[in-house]
Amino acid sequence: MTPGKRFWRFLKWPPRLIYAIGLGRLYGRLVLLLTTTGRKTGLPRTTPLQYEEIDGALYVGSALGDASDWFRNIVANPHVAVRVGSRRFAGIAEPITDVSRVADFIEHRLRRHPRMVGAIMRREGLPANAGRTDLEDYAARRALVIIRESVS
Repeated sequence: MTPGKRFWRFLKWPPRLIYAIGLGRLYGRLVLLLTTTGRKTGLPRTTPLQYEEIDGALYVGSALGDASDWFRNIVANPHVAVRVGSRRFAGIAEPITDVSRVADFIEHRLRRHPRMVGAIMRREGLPANAGRTDLEDYAARRALVIIRESVS
């Protein structure tokens, strides 16, 4: 098995196990653990999500748009807990569905991770050299959350 395949198989391990065995720093470079409060149950719900840190805030995109359970939990209650590597904090999450802002985020991710995001977009039927109109059409089916650390 190639090192790349081993890495992606590692990312499929349960996130709590990855952190428990001390590999949170490596995992946290790509994925954060977002804990929301279940909108129906009131119980904590933890979801591993890819993220980007921009100007001190964490940006998380929802591939399922506003239909994601974690996104709907945030709409019901924006108070979240975040774990990124060895860092933990309470935060306030701002749900974003504005197509232009979501497209800006996708454009940012495409610049930072052209191979990965480009592959995702091609799988969704977008051209390799997607223009702004293509990105906005794609963004219309997505949502975004901006998480800022709570000030106590």
